[in-house]
Amino acid sequence: MPDLSPIAERAAAPETLPEITAGDLSWRAATVADAQLVADFNNAMGEADELPFRETVDEVREELEAPWVDLSTQSMLGFDAEARLRAAGFVMTTPGDVRTVRAFVSGGVHPERRGEGIGRELLAWQVARARQLLAASGKELPGRIAAYAEDTDTARHRIFEHAGFVARRFFADLKRPLGEGAPPIPEVELAGSLRLADFSPELDDATRLAHNDAFRDHWGSEPQTPEQWQSGRSEFAPEWSHVVVDDAPDVEALLADERTDASTADALRAGAPLVVAYAYNSRFEADFEVRGYSFGYTGLLGTRRAYRGRKAAIAALAASMRSFEDAGMEAAVLDVDTENPSGAHGLYASLGYVKEHSSRMYSIEL
Repeated sequence: MPDLSPIAERAAAPETLPEITAGDLSWRAATVADAQLVADFNNAMGEADELPFRETVDEVREELEAPWVDLSTQSMLGFDAEARLRAAGFVMTTPGDVRTVRAFVSGGVHPERRGEGIGRELLAWQVARARQLLAASGKELPGRIAAYAEDTDTARHRIFEHAGFVARRFFADLKRPLGEGAPPIPEVELAGSLRLADFSPELDDATRLAHNDAFRDHWGSEPQTPEQWQSGRSEFAPEWSHVVVDDAPDVEALLADERTDASTADALRAGAPLVVAYAYNSRFEADFEVRGYSFGYTGLLGTRRAYRGRKAAIAALAASMRSFEDAGMEAAVLDVDTENPSGAHGLYASLGYVKEHSSRMYSIEL
């Protein structure tokens, strides 16, 4: 049984945060105005560590200006005597957590200043601040401090493990070729009252409800609030995104189904559109050169639990691949949790996706 003593006790938050003295850097909190500086810093680390992605200033700005983030207490930037950014650390929480209250740590040390102990001291500050945030959350739930690392970034693995983090989830980055010589994109027929539709703002919140329902049984997933759902869309490609709608849902059966969550029940009673599956896609153009090919990225894909087995998500994904191909993209890319309970990994393999990169999530469980 998990320890469900008060979160303020489990978090073991320190009264004061540890100082960062290694490297003789000057430290201050980040501001939204630092977006370009942080993006350049992150990309310098990405290049040195041969990561398969780069960040745009718009992506970084979205993270920094999220309404639930207080940069004054959740970030630290370290500068050298020439005012160059040499280290950065962030501790982010999200407002929608109802099963596990979480804090995510990210950042690192510039390649030119590694090996001086800066990273370990910065991570100690981040973990201490994460403990404070979790203790102050007031949410009497299991707690988690989480961080991500590419499998090839062994130095980051070592620093996390030294700080008490444990690798708990493993993710595969999958690629599926498109265009001439690629396997044909499957034709998927939907039965009954199910209908494939393009993304539209009118269906966006109905898709959020579908996503929250689809991922209720996925480890580490938490429901998204409307503001979370709308955040982080600088690279979102609505013209490539598709949903499946049930035009004539059996409302009584769905309301009686224990798998139907409360927010969906409210929408059904109000006669709102019922999105049952979705594929939300993005265009990460900054990554094309790094990977050596152009691609469309499926960041969100799922099916309501009551609609699994009806090929709705496959239809949305196939429509996405056609959109990528029509736009001249050379491949379709997505990430999958290798222990996904819906069996998605095998489904993607059957559609021609193959593993190209991998990563893992580390955590301290509280």
